Amino acid sequence: MVSARRTFEGARALSRFSRLREALEVAGVDSVDGECRYVLQFDRDALGVAYLEIRAEAVLPLICQRTLDPFELPVHIEQRLGLIAREDQEAGLPEGYEPILVGADGFIDARALLEDELILAIPVVPSKPGTEAIELDVGADGEDLQPVEEQPTQRPFALLAALRKH
Repeated sequence: MVSARRTFEGARALSRFSRLREALEVAGVDSVDGECRYVLQFDRDALGVAYLEIRAEAVLPLICQRTLDPFELPVHIEQRLGLIAREDQEAGLPEGYEPILVGADGFIDARALLEDELILAIPVVPSKPGTEAIELDVGADGEDLQPVEEQPTQRPFALLAALRKH
């Protein structure tokens, strides 16, 4: 694929990615609808390094961990993977390349790599855009939950400055 400089593009239903579907189910998502549009490009760079470039766009259904409401997270992936035959070749990859060890048969499961990138795009703590953390003032008994009001900045020498003016 590298020698032929092959490019593959298309779309794949999110529900067809079994590991992604499992990760979303663990996060509380009931159904996985939508698709991932992708471009996979095999090539060599100016230094002769073989690579696979993955570009993908999807909208992942998630559950906000602040509000517990479902929301959709748009994901845009651009990743360049350096194809190496031995682990010691990793040090020779240019900056910005992630190493991928290619087996002796030269086979790469590009679908699995695409799925890996989608799974990595899931935030550790999904938060719906626009939600903000609320700080609460909890009493000793834990019953009196009141939002913490922002206090004006106190200036300890303001009183001395006022006295000095007189």
